[in-house]
Amino acid sequence: MAKLFDFEAVLSQLPEILKYLPTTLILAVSSMIIALIIGMLLALIKTKNIPLLKQIAGVYISLIRGTPVIVQLYIAYFGIPMITKYIYQQNGWNYQSSTTSGFVYAIIALSINESAYIAEIFRGALASVNVGQIEAASAIGMTYFQTFCRIIFPEMLSVALPGLGNSFIGLIKGTSLAFVCAVVEMTAQGKIIGGRTYRYFEVYVSLAIIYWVITFVIEQGIRLIEKKMQIPDQVAKVEISEDERGV
Repeated sequence: MAKLFDFEAVLSQLPEILKYLPTTLILAVSSMIIALIIGMLLALIKTKNIPLLKQIAGVYISLIRGTPVIVQLYIAYFGIPMITKYIYQQNGWNYQSSTTSGFVYAIIALSINESAYIAEIFRGALASVNVGQIEAASAIGMTYFQTFCRIIFPEMLSVALPGLGNSFIGLIKGTSLAFVCAVVEMTAQGKIIGGRTYRYFEVYVSLAIIYWVITFVIEQGIRLIEKKMQIPDQVAKVEISEDERGV
């Protein structure tokens, strides 16, 4: 009689799944970098109240946040080649079947999805920056770019960091859906192993352990960065409050 739960199978499957950890991390990091750039642009557009662009940014954010990421992955994987083919045909160009990897489509979909959430994180962080500091910088002749780099960005980053950390964790877990773009990452490999061994429960326990460890490491890294970015006065206040609680 087969075991109800085979813990040895969980341990034996870990190395095979971990072979695809680099794929998962590359997907997540690449998508996050692109999402940060798009998200920052969207946040600046909404904060600056740029006519027309603000409305377009609002619709974009609402549309992306209002649709499931798996639908966006399917649209990117099947829609982009179809649109490309149509454009080629309309212009009378010679179209050859797309050889673009599903990995690229997965990055496009994940980065677009994440950018909508990051835009709102950045928008809230920008709103928290003291307007008086921006006005003072302008009064002494600093350009907006200089003000942004030296004052706005450092302050908003300290506010946005926890939210960005949560977004990155969510993005790593979201890469498990990249299999719809024919990308073999950790979850897809887990499905392959499960189909071969018929020990699906053990496979998913292995995946849960790996994702939990990754999440734990990122959480600790974010906390360390937050502590390093704290102003000395803030650190002192935190230490005093901790001492008071201990009394």
